[in-house]
Amino acid sequence: ALAGGLGVALAAGPLGSFVVWRRMAYFGDTLAHAGLLGVVLGVLAGIGEGFGVLLTGVLLALLLLALQQQKRLPGDTVLGILAHTALSLGLVAAAFLEQVRIDLNAWLFGDILAIAPGELAWIWAGGALALGVLALIWRPLLAMTVHEELARVEGVPVAAVRLVFLLLIALVVAVAMKVVGVLLITSLLIIPPAAARR
Repeated sequence: ALAGGLGVALAAGPLGSFVVWRRMAYFGDTLAHAGLLGVVLGVLAGIGEGFGVLLTGVLLALLLLALQQQKRLPGDTVLGILAHTALSLGLVAAAFLEQVRIDLNAWLFGDILAIAPGELAWIWAGGALALGVLALIWRPLLAMTVHEELARVEGVPVAAVRLVFLLLIALVVAVAMKVVGVLLITSLLIIPPAAARR
């Protein structure tokens, strides 16, 4: 349990700093809500809950990136619609799963004491990958966070770095769901960095 919590915390800390700096807390919340739908889809597809959550997060991140290009709706409105639509679809789909029983409480609130050795390996592998990629894009991402237009002038591939950052959030959400649950993942991303600023 301690090793699982430590693995999640090590990955969420640095990534959460950029989530706070870039004011993307609601984006993390949207991915977390969509995670429940990913759990159900992972069970139905037979690929496992973790990979289902990761796949759903990646698809949602790509969809959000595409929707950000349109100007009809504000970004926070789009995030709200997608978050609650995905959560509702996940709950409805879970209710219709008769052949497989899903412990919704464990996925909504997490169950750090129920982490299996395979899940521990998934947490540490995903966390290490997230930290490694974040280290590679740290400087361009920091430049974008300070001033995006100036970073673009300096040759930073803004669109590519933004996409990688969104995918990293999706990865951390996928590895953290079993530990802290859908409803508390965002707090793990934003509360420690926000507290560290004081």
